[in-house]
Amino acid sequence: MKILKNVLMFLGVLFVVGTLVFATKSGELEITEKKDVVIDTIQKNVASGYRISAIDIPEDLNFAGELVPQEDPEIMERVDREFLVNTYWQSNALLLMKRAHKYFPVIEPILAKNGIPDDFKYLAVAESGLTNVVSPAGATGFWQIMKETGREYGLEINSNVDERYHLEKSTEVACKYLNKWKNRYGSWALTAAAYNAGPGAINKFMGIQKVDNYWDLLLGDETGRYVFRIMAIKEILSNPEKYGFHVEKEDLYTAVPTFTVEVDEPIASFADFAREYEITYKILKRHNPWLRQPHLNNSSRKKYVIEIPNKGYYKESK
Repeated sequence: MKILKNVLMFLGVLFVVGTLVFATKSGELEITEKKDVVIDTIQKNVASGYRISAIDIPEDLNFAGELVPQEDPEIMERVDREFLVNTYWQSNALLLMKRAHKYFPVIEPILAKNGIPDDFKYLAVAESGLTNVVSPAGATGFWQIMKETGREYGLEINSNVDERYHLEKSTEVACKYLNKWKNRYGSWALTAAAYNAGPGAINKFMGIQKVDNYWDLLLGDETGRYVFRIMAIKEILSNPEKYGFHVEKEDLYTAVPTFTVEVDEPIASFADFAREYEITYKILKRHNPWLRQPHLNNSSRKKYVIEIPNKGYYKESK
């Protein structure tokens, strides 16, 4: 009986030891398998073709035909900064490419008609991202025009109508402003800087520093980066594949065809007005952002031209 008890005890010990060994090996196997899964997941989450690298700057960098002094290392550091920031802020660059396809065909002929270099369409990109934004100082629209400047150049700006939101009319005003200061400075780069900081600031800095070109001026951070940023945006949007962007034509935004309607009387409700053309209030305002209220007073019986999208491009949700 004693011998049987000892045998049973020995078998029990063997069972416990065996169980522990099996559990340990199973645990090791499970940890190994988990490690393999983690490694595999990490490998799968890294895009095989994605590389982050320094950028080769074009050797003939210029703004509106004015060459950049690329032999100056300080200048080239500033250039490099804007190329890196605007290349690797991929989501923003893609949005700019998409919007440019929609709005550049409106802007380009107006610049050409007024003798403004084509590069200045990228100034609008730098100013607003081709959206109708309003700055903390009150500058408004694609061209970021201040209220006083807009009125000086003939834009109507009141609670009912704000033509700084009118792309064609605001582009015309930007051209007049740019031509005025190009005649004063003789340099497109200085003219662009004056557009950003104001001629008063540029004149002050030129007087203090006794230099007469943009590249030699020490300016505030925003204006000091301004022309370099425009050049970087121009280069990236002009050569997207060179900078790693693959955008198909069908990915780009396009303008909806429209026709125009002239009105020379008050409009009590733009919602009702829109219904007459089988569109919604939202769509009417999307195509005419310069109409700022749900109605138009127009007590003077001024003639306004309102854009209406062609039928079939918008469908009202049910």
